[in-house]
Order: sequence, then structure tokens, then C-alpha cells
Amino acid sequence: MKSKSTFFVVTLMVLLAMILGACQSAAPTATDAPTEEPQTEPEANAPAVEEEPCLTIGALYVGSVKDAGFNQAMHESVMEVKENISCVKIIEAENIPEGPDAEKTMQTMIDQGAKLIFPTSFGHQEPAYALSEKYPDVIFEHVGGYMMGPNFANFFGKPPETFYIMGAAAGMMTKSNKLGFIGAFPIGWSVTFINAFELGAQSTNPDAETIVSWTFSWSDSAKEAAATDALINQGVDVITMHVDSPTTIVQTAESRSVFSIGYQSVAAQQFAPEYWLSGVGFTLGGKMTWMAQTVIDDTWEPIFLRCGVADSCMEIAPFGPKVSQEVQDEVNSLVEKLNAGELTVFAGPIVDQEGTERVAEGATLSDEELGNVDWFVKGITGSPK
Repeated sequence: MKSKSTFFVVTLMVLLAMILGACQSAAPTATDAPTEEPQTEPEANAPAVEEEPCLTIGALYVGSVKDAGFNQAMHESVMEVKENISCVKIIEAENIPEGPDAEKTMQTMIDQGAKLIFPTSFGHQEPAYALSEKYPDVIFEHVGGYMMGPNFANFFGKPPETFYIMGAAAGMMTKSNKLGFIGAFPIGWSVTFINAFELGAQSTNPDAETIVSWTFSWSDSAKEAAATDALINQGVDVITMHVDSPTTIVQTAESRSVFSIGYQSVAAQQFAPEYWLSGVGFTLGGKMTWMAQTVIDDTWEPIFLRCGVADSCMEIAPFGPKVSQEVQDEVNSLVEKLNAGELTVFAGPIVDQEGTERVAEGATLSDEELGNVDWFVKGITGSPK
């Protein structure tokens, strides 16, 4: 009995020793992995707070901003403002007809915070002016018009001088002595552009004649194609235009192996790989940037501004492959004279179609007079009205 008790006691001690050893080996020691600070789960990135623009700008166009013409040139100029002043916000609207729709579009831009608006079409002018009277704290810079007000101004390039230079090139390139000009509407500035073109042609070719055709639309490709064909059928072998997009006229002339001169945007060259003479495009981004900065700085003032090639507001397009070096040299020489202030387009004496003197010898036409011309110079066939 005693031996059994002894065996039980020994067995119990062994079991207790095993249990204690197991507990000690499971307990962490000072050399085990250190206890880490509790890690906070990273919070999801909070959305970035958008900074308020330093200026919201609205710009509306009467046609597509990809028209290789006026609307594209204006759009590219507005985009240059954004490149130069990164904190501005741009609101654009294309294919906005002239009239009530333009006013509604500008009203929406104002409701969205626009403090500077560029109405870019001639027929956007009066709706914009009406809104300028309603919103005196909004600045309106209209392109190509004439109206002025406390918060309303007008700016544009100087197309007459560039049309004179292109006319000089056309006078040298023509073999028939018949040049064509397609215009949208017989407004004062369009008439002036045509006169400048013919005067330039006469400077290099006294026998050059310019035949005019009106479409009575800023953008009607069917009428533009028909007018181009009609002029070519009359013997015209160099043709230019004053419509929103030169694309149709340039393409139609190219298809009939007739030289074209683009206007509004130098992008039109892509449509005439062989019979492109040259062209003129607007590059108004620098001036628009300056205007925007004056609004930001609160130093804006209404200025009636006209700027040309010498001011980097317009550019001469590259020459086409069939343009002789002689013609290129003449154009480059005239551009140099223009930049040096030595070229005056409307210097008298100038007579009209009927032989009546319109500009006396020693006199010149002012910008105001150029915008109200209603007569054609001698050498032009067609009606100015």
C-alpha cells in the first residue's frame, strides 16, 4: 500500500513539472520580438480642394472651332490665354448663331461666374452690348466690331494691309489677269479688304482685275462652292475670300487647279497641297492674354484696338510649292516695309469704279473711314452694296 502511495506521489510531481515547463516555454522573454506601437490604418485620400480660378472667361463662336478658319483662330487664341495664365477658367460655346441665342449663351456664362467675355462674331456684338449695360461688373471684349462702352471694347487685326500684300502676290501669279474675291456680306470692312486686295494687285500688275461675288452668309459651303466655280468659269485663276471658313473655297479651287489665298487661319493650307499661294491668319492670343491680365489686376480700360503683323496679331502663311522665288521675295519685302511702318495701303490719289476721286493725293483713310467704305476702287468688277 505504501509503495502505491509513493508511486502516485512521484507520478503527480512529474506531471506538475511538465506542466510548469510548458507554461514557462510559452511565455515571451525579453529577447522575443518587441511589442510594436499600434498602427493606425491610413485614411483614404480626401478629395483635393479645387482652387478658385483667378478669372473665369467666356468665349462664344458662330461656327465650329475646327473650321480651319475664323472660329479655329479665335479658339486657339483663347486657349493661349489659358497657357499663359494657368489660373484662369475657360468656358466655350461653339456654333452659336448671331442674335438671341448668343445673348442666352453669354447670360449662362455670366451665371457661371464669367467676368470677361469674348463674343467673337460680328453679329454677337449687339447682344453682348445689351448685356454689358445689364452687368457693369463684367468686361466684354468683342472681336471685329465698333461699339464701345464703359465695360465694352473692340479689338481686331489689320487685315487691309495683309490683303494688300496678298494682292501683290496674286497680281504676279495670275496669267489671266482675273482675280476672284468671295465675300460673305457687303459690309464696310469687307469692302475695304477687297479694295486693299485690288490695290495690292495693281502695285505689281496694273492689268489685274478683281471680280467679286457675295454669298450673304458667313458659312454656307454650297454657296461658297458655287461662287468659286462661277468665278473660275469667268477665267479667274487666283481666288481669295472673306467668309468664316476658307475650306470649301480652297478645296474647290484646288480641285480645278486654281491658286487660292487663305484668310482667317493658316490651317487652311492643308486643303491645297498643290495650288496654295499663301494666306493670312489671326494670332490674337497675346493680346487676349494682356486683356485678361488687366481684368485680373483691375486695370482694364476700354480701348478700341487694331493690331497687325508687326504686333504679332496676324501671320503670313507659308508659300505653296508652285510659288516662284520672285513672288516670295516680293511678299517678304512688303512685310519688311509693313513692319518698318513704311507701307500705307490707302494713300491717295485713289479713284472708284466710276472714276470719282475718293482719296485725294497726300491724304489717307482713317480706321473709322475704312469701316464705313461703300465703294470699290477702279479695277474691281461687282457691287459694293
